[in-house]
Amino acid sequence: MHIPDGYLSPSTCATLGVVMVPIWYRASTKLKDTLDISRIPLLAMGAVFSFLIMMFNIPIPDGTTAHAIGAALLAIILGPWAAVFALSITLVIQSLVFGDGGILALGANAFNMAFIAPFVGYYVYRLINGKALPGSNRQLIAGGVASYVAINAAALAAAIEFGLQPLLFVAPDGTPLYCPYDLTVTLPAMMLAHLTLAGIVEGIVTTATLKFLANQAVDSLTVPTEPRKEV
Repeated sequence: MHIPDGYLSPSTCATLGVVMVPIWYRASTKLKDTLDISRIPLLAMGAVFSFLIMMFNIPIPDGTTAHAIGAALLAIILGPWAAVFALSITLVIQSLVFGDGGILALGANAFNMAFIAPFVGYYVYRLINGKALPGSNRQLIAGGVASYVAINAAALAAAIEFGLQPLLFVAPDGTPLYCPYDLTVTLPAMMLAHLTLAGIVEGIVTTATLKFLANQAVDSLTVPTEPRKEV
C-alpha cells in the first residue's frame, strides 16, 4: 500500500502533505494532554509493532502487494491520535531508511495509513464494541471487524489517488504523466488484495493481540479520552 515517488503528481503529494500538517499538530497536542507518561513505552512498542508487520509484503497475482498495518489495533489500545503519531513515525523511518514508500509521497501515505485507517478503525470498533469487557467475544469481534474495515478504507483511498492521476495529469499528447492506470484498474487491483487477504490477516492479528492483552493487562485496553491532571 506504500505509494512510491513518481506515481502521484507533485501537486497531489503537496496537497495531501498540507492536509496532514494540522493533523500532525493536533496529534501532538492531544498526546500532550491525554497520554500518561507510563504509556510512552507502549506507544513506542506500538510503532515498532506496526513497523514490523508492514515489512511483510505479500505478493498478489495481479501485480500488487499487500501487508497489514496495525492502525486499528493501535487506535483501540492507545487512541486514534496516538495511532496517528506512531504510524507517522513508522512511515517516516520506512521511507527514509528502507525506501518503502516515497519521500515526496509521505503525506499521501500518512493520510491513508496514519489518518484514515486508525480513525475509521477506532470508530467502527467503538460502534460495535459498545461497553463490552476486554477479552469478551464482542470486543474481539469488534476489533477484528474494525481492523478489516480500516485497512480496506486506506486501500480504497490509495486506489482513488492512483486512479485520478491519468484523469488529471496528462501530457499534451494525452500520455499520463504519473500513474498510467485509471480507476477501472486501480480499484480492482488494490481492493481485491485487501478485501480477500490483507484485511483478513489484519483482523486475525488484531483479534489475537487484543485477546493476549486482555489476558495479560486489562488496563492497556483503556483508551484515555480526558486530559491528564498534573500533580
